[in-house]
Amino acid sequence: MTLRVLGVDPGLTRCGIGVVDVEKNRRATLVAFGVVGTSPEESLDQRLLLIATSIDDWLDRYEPHVLAVERVFSQLNVSTVMGVAQASGVVIAAAARRGIPVALHTPSEVKAAVTGSGTSNKDAVTKLVTKILRLDAPPRPADAADALALAITHAWRAGSGAAIATTGPGSQSLTPAQRAWAEAEAKARRAR
Repeated sequence: MTLRVLGVDPGLTRCGIGVVDVEKNRRATLVAFGVVGTSPEESLDQRLLLIATSIDDWLDRYEPHVLAVERVFSQLNVSTVMGVAQASGVVIAAAARRGIPVALHTPSEVKAAVTGSGTSNKDAVTKLVTKILRLDAPPRPADAADALALAITHAWRAGSGAAIATTGPGSQSLTPAQRAWAEAEAKARRAR
């Protein structure tokens, strides 16, 4: 069975959206990607309404099995965190209204899953997303590539059936990317 995941890199100014289909063998295929942009000159309610309407459209059009959203993490800029949290809430509520499960993934977890390192930069993530999806050109802007990376991460994680063990029997058969991903997941769980 193919798993369809809609990934969202939430933000008030730019909200990246990407849809991928992933087979049991982890082969990922691009379905669609884009960015919902809102203007800082608009009122907060109108910005959130535009994001909500757009997410509703994507959920209705692509009918994903699951929604993967970047987990809000602490930053120095409180207003940025608030905007990301507000956009995330709108997106999560849209999925909940349809009974679509929602998964939250940290940025380091996504980086580790896609690149093998939880400290990779945006260019490395975009490059690997382009390769994984067998695209001729990188998805732009970076927010769209990040949304696709979230979708891929969730599908690969869901396909594993459980968290990957980093030590003990069977851990020797992990690839370096899987080992880094599992370590990033464990670190994120400890930080909660």
